[in-house]
Amino acid sequence: MADNSQKMSYHAGEAKGQAQEKASGMIDKANNAAQSTKETMQDAGQNVQAKAQGAVDAVKNATGMNK
Repeated sequence: MADNSQKMSYHAGEAKGQAQEKASGMIDKANNAAQSTKETMQDAGQNVQAKAQGAVDAVKNATGMNK
């Protein structure tokens, strides 16, 4: 039969493993959030770039520089 210190050691090891698993899950969630933010910002940047190019083309058309 395990004595009290062995039981405490076992439970401490269990708690450590659970804490490590939880931390790993939190890191995964943070990485996923960062990746999602990166993709959103890239999409936004491409959208702004396309709108700016459209504005340039509109000015060129309006001033006759696009001919």
